[in-house]
Amino acid sequence: MSQVIVFDLDDTLYAESDFVLSGFREVGNWVRDVHGISGFYEAAEKLFLDGIRGTIFNEASTLLGMDSDQHTIQTMLQLYRSHHPRISLYADAVWALEYYGTVKRLGVITDGYLETQKNKVQSLGIAGQIPCIVYSDEHGRENWKPSRIPYLKMMDYYDFQACEYVYVGDNPAKDFVAANELGWKTIRINRRFGLYHHLPLDRSYEAHFVISSLFELKNLID
Repeated sequence: MSQVIVFDLDDTLYAESDFVLSGFREVGNWVRDVHGISGFYEAAEKLFLDGIRGTIFNEASTLLGMDSDQHTIQTMLQLYRSHHPRISLYADAVWALEYYGTVKRLGVITDGYLETQKNKVQSLGIAGQIPCIVYSDEHGRENWKPSRIPYLKMMDYYDFQACEYVYVGDNPAKDFVAANELGWKTIRINRRFGLYHHLPLDRSYEAHFVISSLFELKNLID
């Protein structure tokens, strides 16, 4: 019987695209205040919606006629990663945390830069609901998922048998590999507008079950 439900954070409990756009807004305010140039947010948003990844700050700067030297880009990245985002939980995530918080143990395992992920948790206001939040970055970049380390840290905290853990995440490239190997039950939340909605992977990377809403957890856990 499942005793512990562990959630991924980004695109599982809230929309990661909301964080991205919140970060663009923060950088856009800095560009306007420091460089006197408007329109950065709009340019970055369009690039993001067009599928550009990894070079958005450079390309948006070029579109606006700004210098995109290394120092400027690094400043943008730091502002993006360290800002306190305007994000909120999905409605089904609000339900899941409230419902299972009374009958199960809850946990979160999340990748990403430590400051960034802690700011997300603070903005979402979930720290009080979740006794164990494992930030993989605290254990070194080499121990980000799919490393087993974050999952073992969760098991150290709750001390149940592996078969009593459920992991709910969205990214089959990294979320379920270690959990499957350890013997956890794994569930993929495949939201229609999630960043990994169309990610095709080898079957061995997939979760045991796939759902489109956290409300469906009742059919798999209860």
